[in-house]
Amino acid sequence: MDVDPWKAPFFLAPVAGYSDVAFRAICFEMGAALCYTEMVSAEALIRGHPKTKLLLARDSVERYFAIQLFGANPTTLAKATQIAATYEPVVIDLNCGCPVPKIIKAGAGAALLRTPKRIGEIVRAMRDQTSVPISIKLRTGWDQNSINYLETAAIAEEAGVSTITLHGRTRAQGYSGKADWEAIKVLSEQTSVPVFGSGDVLNASAAMSMIRETGCDGVMIARGAIGNPFIFSDIHKLAYRRDAEAYSNKPPSLFLESHTIPESTFFYRSPDIIAQTALRHLEMSIKYIEETRACIEFRKHFCAYTRGLPGGAELRAKAVRCSTIDEYKPLFEIIARIYS
Repeated sequence: MDVDPWKAPFFLAPVAGYSDVAFRAICFEMGAALCYTEMVSAEALIRGHPKTKLLLARDSVERYFAIQLFGANPTTLAKATQIAATYEPVVIDLNCGCPVPKIIKAGAGAALLRTPKRIGEIVRAMRDQTSVPISIKLRTGWDQNSINYLETAAIAEEAGVSTITLHGRTRAQGYSGKADWEAIKVLSEQTSVPVFGSGDVLNASAAMSMIRETGCDGVMIARGAIGNPFIFSDIHKLAYRRDAEAYSNKPPSLFLESHTIPESTFFYRSPDIIAQTALRHLEMSIKYIEETRACIEFRKHFCAYTRGLPGGAELRAKAVRCSTIDEYKPLFEIIARIYS
């Protein structure tokens, strides 16, 4: 499939501990085509656990969203799909790639890669419960000796999956090493359903490169968006400047530049914009959870927002003691004054 990299969709991936209602809203405002919830336990959803309901909260800013479920039992996931559909997502995704030991032990996430037929059974059970499209997110295989993404994708496609996202690493790799974009290319060429790529997309130019190099239909961005929801607006800026060359695997920073690429791919991130966005993010979090809890949970986001900023280490040392928004505000003011 020949996909125009300037028109392809770019999504916020389901990121445990990060892609909550507030961060999704921020990314949606920045231009993400679609944002996925944190992965939701099918068992917990059926039991009506309060924390699970919070994972499914959606701000009015986020006009539409996607829900990701995890589990190992087709019947349980079918019931969870019925409930998830009542939240009106545009797609319900099955997690087949999480490498976290706790998830693996339950037979969910990447553990499903060891039994591709089970993935097909689950997809079919989910699909039979709703008209909402069912998608899956998987890895290339359990480990380097069991690369089976093509087999898994074929089984899922036969079961009625609507789209497939491939993270170009094995379960054994976790998030180490380099993502295998060639695998994404091969899958894109050999399946009839849309394929989204994931892995090592740390900036807008890398997102464009993935489309160009793999021919995938869209890009799911995870770590590249943490502390950097601006990546989605950067993608739009880069798409507008069609003469710019895309480049791959460059870590994010305050200044996104390279001596080997045209000036049109140089993005300056105003510290004032970082401060405004981080504050809005925190304020939105407080809309949904109690202030002290929101401020404690925001510490990890603050650390990510200030990565690469001059004096960032000192700011982060202060942030880990903040438990109210008023304690954070002086830190945001310091950020805004940088380079003023």
